[in-house]
Amino acid sequence: MTSSNASSGVLSFTSSSNSSSLSSQWSYDVFLSFQGENTRNNFTGHLYRALHQNGINTYIDNEELRRGEKISPTLLKAIEESKISIVVFSENYASSAWCLDELIKILECKGSKQQKVLPVFYKVEPSTVRHQINSFKEALAKHEENFKDDAKVQRWKTALKQAADLSGFHLKINEEQSKLKAY
Repeated sequence: MTSSNASSGVLSFTSSSNSSSLSSQWSYDVFLSFQGENTRNNFTGHLYRALHQNGINTYIDNEELRRGEKISPTLLKAIEESKISIVVFSENYASSAWCLDELIKILECKGSKQQKVLPVFYKVEPSTVRHQINSFKEALAKHEENFKDDAKVQRWKTALKQAADLSGFHLKINEEQSKLKAY
């Protein structure tokens, strides 16, 4: 269902039916999960525009993510009603409890609704996400202090590992954004 056009860096989605003709269970073709501060005005913004311009119905949360607040029911519903979720892992992704809660919901939908999940490693190594080192380790340690909920933090760690084990796309630190490669 997915392919990468390495020469142009464009993620393309093909299926036997037109992407605008969704089955009744899907309201969106794609749900974008990302840490806004890192990527909203560059990579994720460009990705959203490219998907939108190609007729791919994409959900992007345009609200500022507020630390400490629970993920909104509207956002959970958008995840459930999306055919594909693209998770843009950036250096500060794990600093957002909101993003980590989204990730858990996305992986639940992968299991229960056979939703496709595509990780994009934006200037972060997949192994950093998988093993929760560097900024991911620091962010999770802060969450452990702030939430005093070891079970929740453990669920986030498990979700990060599961998502990092999926085949996706990788943009290295000094690489031009148009050079996104399949991983």
